[in-house]
Amino acid sequence: MPKKEGTLLLLGANSDIGGEIAVRMCRGREVVLAGRDRARALGVEKRLLDAGAREVRFHEFEATDLDSHRPLIEAAGDVTTAIVAFGILGDQQLAERDEREAARIATVDYLAQVNALTVLADVMNRGEIFAFSSIAGWRARRANYVYGSTKAGLDAFCQGLTDRLHGTELNLITARPGFVIGSMTEGMTPAPMSVRPADVADAVVAAAAASKSATLWIPRRLALLSAIMALVPRPIWRRMPR
Repeated sequence: MPKKEGTLLLLGANSDIGGEIAVRMCRGREVVLAGRDRARALGVEKRLLDAGAREVRFHEFEATDLDSHRPLIEAAGDVTTAIVAFGILGDQQLAERDEREAARIATVDYLAQVNALTVLADVMNRGEIFAFSSIAGWRARRANYVYGSTKAGLDAFCQGLTDRLHGTELNLITARPGFVIGSMTEGMTPAPMSVRPADVADAVVAAAAASKSATLWIPRRLALLSAIMALVPRPIWRRMPR
């Protein structure tokens, strides 16, 4: 298991995946939950305490308030595990005709992520950061290209940040899951090779145990699908569903 000293910070207190990772890594540690809804976070707090967390604190966090990221992260204490798990799917159809929705998705899923990761990489000097890309970013599809474009950009940023952190004691674990069956996708038809939040958490926590940066397709066989995706002719690709 990864080293457990230091504070665990979860940006996105009500994230299904983030909560699963925190539960697996919280024993004996102080945990800081950062989110918009204190009431919703009470269930996460109980799970963490039941799993052995020494203490759980909550901080209000609005991802789009970029100037608030550094003060919050610095106030969290000696963070050695950071989970950047906030995000939205947004409304693709609305975003196609309303630039405000497109900008909202881009701000939360790319700009705010880059901002938070940059602060974390500057403030932390050891441990691990977890970030979340997606198969949706591998090749943007007509059905969700706004969200997909943010994941493509975030993935590229994470690859560069991984190289920047090489040779340090701070590692970046970047997850590229397929369709995740959870609260964010409730009501949607699962895609082939779907996973659950617990599956993603198991994979990234296991990778962190190696004490080096890693980028993971989850499940692993998704790597083959990504290679096939790159070969699909555009006239066919543009008709692909979400």
